[in-house]
Amino acid sequence: MSDEITRGIEATLFASEEPMSVEALGTHLGGLSHGDVRDGLNQLVEDYAKRGIHLVERGKRWHFETAPDLAHLLRREREQVRRLSRAATEVLAIIAYHEPVSRADIESIRGVQTAKGTLDVLMEAGWIKLAGRREVPGRPVIYATTPEFLDHFGLSSRRDLPGIDELKAAGLLDPVDDALEEAMNPDTGDEEDSEEVSQDQGAEVENDAEAAEPDLTKAETTTDNPPLTDQAE
Repeated sequence: MSDEITRGIEATLFASEEPMSVEALGTHLGGLSHGDVRDGLNQLVEDYAKRGIHLVERGKRWHFETAPDLAHLLRREREQVRRLSRAATEVLAIIAYHEPVSRADIESIRGVQTAKGTLDVLMEAGWIKLAGRREVPGRPVIYATTPEFLDHFGLSSRRDLPGIDELKAAGLLDPVDDALEEAMNPDTGDEEDSEEVSQDQGAEVENDAEAAEPDLTKAETTTDNPPLTDQAE
């Protein structure tokens, strides 16, 4: 790898106001091949590994950031922690694991209506975006996560999202979160039920299996009250 190419990539990323993709770097550097750009990036990652700033990839875009162990040196003001409501956390998780999804998809998984303000909060945070419209009657808007979402949570891509076992091990799931587990693994329950029943039980077994599935609305609605909305939270 030519030192001139590596230095050119380094200078370009330092001067750029936004993270850049391999394609954008190649174009900016006069049509440089993607292979050469990747080689240069890998070399820079290695060069900066033990320095005060690191070169990192977030959502297929590259930028320099402060080394994690030195971040405290740059804080001059106390950080204000902004906590998401339970509704916003659930909506963000559903979008991250199922994107792109429509508002109707989100409500179907959660079992309650989703207030527009919940989606607005996530969009203002820069974590979700409008990803177009679904080609079905009504053409509903669909939502997806953003590179800022990956950057905030330290993920290189959505493949790095934790699975159910990891969330349980970290103590982030409890019995109340069964609905979220069902949302991230929608087919698991049905497969287990079908393995346990025998063929000669017919329709009665099928009804039992359906009754065994978690009721996503019980945590937030009752038969005597209308469905709750996020605004009530």
